[in-house]
Amino acid sequence: ELLSDVFPIASHDGRYKLEYLNYDIRQPKYNGEECKRRSLTYAAPFRIKLRLKLETEIKEQEVYVGEIPLMTDVGTFIINGDERVVVNQLHRSPGISFEKNSVVGGKSIFSARLIPDRGAWIEFMFDKSDLLYVFIDRKRKFLATTFLRIFGLSRDEDILKAFGGVEEVALTRQKQCEELAGRVLAEDIIDEESSSIIAQRMEKITTAVANRMWDSKIRTVKLLQSVPEGIIQTLEHDGTKTKEEAYLDVYRKLRPGDPPTLDAAKDLIDQMFFDEKRYNLTSVGVRMINRKLGLNRPLNAHLLDEELLVGAIRHLLGIKAGTNTIDDIDHLGNRRIRCVGEQLSNQIRISMSRVERVARERMSVYEMEDVMPHNLVNTKLITSVIHDFFARGRLSQFMDQTNPLAELTHLRRLSALGPGGLNRERAGFEVRDVHYSHYGRLCPIETPEGPNIGLINSLSTYSGIDEFGFLVTPYRKVENGRVLNIVEYLSADVEDKYVIAQANSKLDEKGFFKKDKVFCRLKDDFILADVKDVQYMDVSPLQLVSVCAGLVPFLEHDDANRALMGSNMQRQAVPLLFPETPLVGTGLERRSAEDSGALVLAKKAGKVTKIDGSEIVVSGEKYRLKKFERTNARTSINQRPVVNLDDEVKEGDLLADGIATQDGELALGRNVLVGFMSWRGYNFEDAILISEKLIKEDAYTSVHINKFELEARDTRLGNEEITCDIPNVGDEALKNLDENGVVRIGAEVFPGSILVGKVAPKSETELSPEEKLLRAIFGEKAGDVKDVSLRVPSGVEGIIVDVRELSRKNAKTMTREQRKQDSKERKIVKEGYRSILEQLEEKKAERVHQKLIGSKLISGLEDIGSGQVLIKSGKVITEEDLSMFRKADLDTVCIDNDEKLQAKINSILVTINGQIEQTMMEMERDLDRIKHGDELPPGVLKRITVYVASKKKLQAGDKMAGRHGNKGVIAKILPEEDMPYFPDGTPLDIVLNPLGVPSRMNIGQLLETQLGWAAKILGRRFSTPVFDGASELDIKEAMKEAKLPERGKITLRDGYTGKSFDQDVTVGYIYMMKLAHLADDKMHARSIGPYSLVTQQPLGGKAQFGGQRFGEMEVWALEAYGAAYTLQELLTVKSDDVVGRTKIYETIVKGENMLEPSTPESFNVLIKELQSLGLDVHLEQAENA
Repeated sequence: ELLSDVFPIASHDGRYKLEYLNYDIRQPKYNGEECKRRSLTYAAPFRIKLRLKLETEIKEQEVYVGEIPLMTDVGTFIINGDERVVVNQLHRSPGISFEKNSVVGGKSIFSARLIPDRGAWIEFMFDKSDLLYVFIDRKRKFLATTFLRIFGLSRDEDILKAFGGVEEVALTRQKQCEELAGRVLAEDIIDEESSSIIAQRMEKITTAVANRMWDSKIRTVKLLQSVPEGIIQTLEHDGTKTKEEAYLDVYRKLRPGDPPTLDAAKDLIDQMFFDEKRYNLTSVGVRMINRKLGLNRPLNAHLLDEELLVGAIRHLLGIKAGTNTIDDIDHLGNRRIRCVGEQLSNQIRISMSRVERVARERMSVYEMEDVMPHNLVNTKLITSVIHDFFARGRLSQFMDQTNPLAELTHLRRLSALGPGGLNRERAGFEVRDVHYSHYGRLCPIETPEGPNIGLINSLSTYSGIDEFGFLVTPYRKVENGRVLNIVEYLSADVEDKYVIAQANSKLDEKGFFKKDKVFCRLKDDFILADVKDVQYMDVSPLQLVSVCAGLVPFLEHDDANRALMGSNMQRQAVPLLFPETPLVGTGLERRSAEDSGALVLAKKAGKVTKIDGSEIVVSGEKYRLKKFERTNARTSINQRPVVNLDDEVKEGDLLADGIATQDGELALGRNVLVGFMSWRGYNFEDAILISEKLIKEDAYTSVHINKFELEARDTRLGNEEITCDIPNVGDEALKNLDENGVVRIGAEVFPGSILVGKVAPKSETELSPEEKLLRAIFGEKAGDVKDVSLRVPSGVEGIIVDVRELSRKNAKTMTREQRKQDSKERKIVKEGYRSILEQLEEKKAERVHQKLIGSKLISGLEDIGSGQVLIKSGKVITEEDLSMFRKADLDTVCIDNDEKLQAKINSILVTINGQIEQTMMEMERDLDRIKHGDELPPGVLKRITVYVASKKKLQAGDKMAGRHGNKGVIAKILPEEDMPYFPDGTPLDIVLNPLGVPSRMNIGQLLETQLGWAAKILGRRFSTPVFDGASELDIKEAMKEAKLPERGKITLRDGYTGKSFDQDVTVGYIYMMKLAHLADDKMHARSIGPYSLVTQQPLGGKAQFGGQRFGEMEVWALEAYGAAYTLQELLTVKSDDVVGRTKIYETIVKGENMLEPSTPESFNVLIKELQSLGLDVHLEQAENA
């Protein structure tokens, strides 16, 4: 559609034409996993076929445009080896909107705005004098009637007829004339005898005028019939009377400096409003206009016409009269979703207009006889836009892969920001606020806490998108008080018409409501309606919230602010080494784990024939398991098999658990025994006290993987070399490197350890005679290279889990041994692929033969090699013919009188031939890689990537949180024996501050604590769905069953003294998560390090190895204490006193103890700045100083 919009492109003189025929997207060179490994983009080659028509000949050519990124199975894109998500955009729908603008002198001004998908915005608005004006793109202003004349209502009569009509009245008696007083004339009344005008058109008839009409023997008169006053007044002020005059008047306003000619005016206005390339309402806009104006226009009528404009003005007049209502722009009936395809096509459309312009210019410059289509089309314009969209676009984001829930939520996210969307700074409160139309479509809870609050949202659990891009939500149909098993998806504007009952309304066995009246929603109202009036019912209480919020048990008992934090913090939970499913869940854990793609599920039924740590085979189908693979968030994916050898599995059954899952359910944290009490001030505010037992058991231990990369380049001074022969490095530092200088897998590394040894040539310097002699004796290798090895940065230690090497091959420099090795590799690859191809050919023969048994062939089958006839035409196929099918060319199979069977066979052939073609391509690719090496950027000879896995135990300073927004930082890790303990000796795992509950109003955590305790004792797990979960009575029953105190409180003893605490303590099991804010990643200290170039002050931040800022308020603190020397050294030698820094180093080396500060560099910067402003400032030393 996009290419068809631009092509054909004709030259300025019309002699040449470039036409588009079709496009072709080929198979990508590498699959998604390979692209990640090689840091490439997962994309497919894109070609278009063009035809160039010259005066004497026609040229056709397939033009390579570039590579177009492909979406993976899970909805992501792989760009330069990184997984990215293009977030769906929530934007204002094209169509029409009616608004109340501003109040001038106590009077409301209403407007109607026509918003196309592309083209000029048109706005109709009344002014203070009740004249109807039209604005084009909010700039140019003229009378609406002038604009209507352009669209076919050229005469006044046409306009009047469109808005009411003209009535011809026959006058039979004088009294009848007088009765017309107050009516408006549609034409001038002329006295035929005197030729004088009695009354002008648009004038109201008075009694005097009526009498003169009768006296002048006027017996018929044309009057306006219910034409609105605003239209009459506008017509009176309209100076144009014809379509041509209207064209010129509009042209004068749009092009004020240009001389107005009719042709120029027509060209400009026709381009603006009558050309689909420049003005397009799209099917979405037409649908919305039809719904609002009650029209029935075809959805492919994308241009403006008189019917649409008249309908818009009529509706606006209705709003002014009080019969119609204005629109709510925040209603989801006026906002729609722009998915990735539409976003990309909008960007490409902009570049295609440039392509069109360039092609036209080239047609007028080039000698067209020698030109081919590819010479005219500048494909770089298209590829650069595609690359920019995916790599740098505002809505193309680095995928959040902290845990499976974070991935799932990122894919379901909606943003109101981005191109053509809102601006964060200008977005007001209304657009961010929760709206009643969000019910079941957008989650009212899950949104960021910062400046993006309300602008970035999440889809609700059951929400979907219809063909026009509007959000829909499912409802069960209700007829005559009975709920049917028919589910319908309704958009927000359609839903407004219906009365909808709640999902938890009580029903009997036959589906009838138990009560005569039920609570229902109607638009933004909550009503008690008669069951006969109910038309729909919610499908589930869960449909209100998103997946994240739906995972919070007892969400309905939490304050909304804390629920928001709780649902957001689940996405930050670090996947643990030993995850555990919650004792108290919501029932959504299994489905969210399955839909996140973290699990390995059986694609079809079968028997487990092979199983090991890296692979599961089910009846020939292989499932590769990911072992310690790195995610975007540096967490590790480690899939663990859960089936055993010879197990029978069904389609969709769980084969292996993934990251943060247990037994196929989401497991983001651990169930821990918690007590709500204060403990010696260590859990003051939101601090958390934990038991050493959690560290001993590795309950919250997680594995993080760091990736380090090194490239050997071809430089101006010579090639960089990866080697273990590194100058000035001892044997101890090289012990973990292999003979090529690359660290071995399994080695333990610490900050400063060498991962990859690399030397680079030094820049040439003039050598002294002595150096020349030494070099002549000992060879010149050692002296002319410098050590540029890849080392482990500070703060990282762990085990090497993977090393990946990509290198380019040079046939000239290859040794005989390397050639031999390549030949051997080629042989192995060919053998491997040959067996795969044989299996596919066998599969093809068997499946085609199976379908053809008992059928008669129209044409015979020939041997694929020799062409000899194996099966003659007319023969009925039997079981014995399978051996012939294995040798035959099956692509020519044609059977007698069974189109359905022929279609099935063709489908089998297309599928398997596609697989064969793909396998052949992969074989060619692998053979090419053996011959030429890996694909690397220009100038790069070798790239080595090292993965270091670090095990992080729980420690003081780590952030933890529950599911109710109850977050805190670990303040102290207490020995197990010192923790408060139960009367039976069981110590607590965690102590939380009870003051964190009342002010936060997240009571859900207390209910979870009690139910969790009962679940642990009973050895069961409870599912308590959102808004439909366990009541307080249910919890009490569970506590009673578990023989626990109903109040959930128990007397605890102090681990220090062994004495009982004064008060009983609320205890139980709560699900706590470790969040991705680890102390290890935040901890940082600087002794010496880099300085800023201009100010000479230390840099800031951990990444720059910077210092801590000693700001104005900190200076006040030292001044208050009178710490003069401390203050002086902080402001001079420890900051930007360059001379003093050097001196203090010297004094420390000499063992002296002196501080001699000089002028700070920032003072010099100030002087230079004053000099740049034209003030000649000098420093003069005082004589007695």
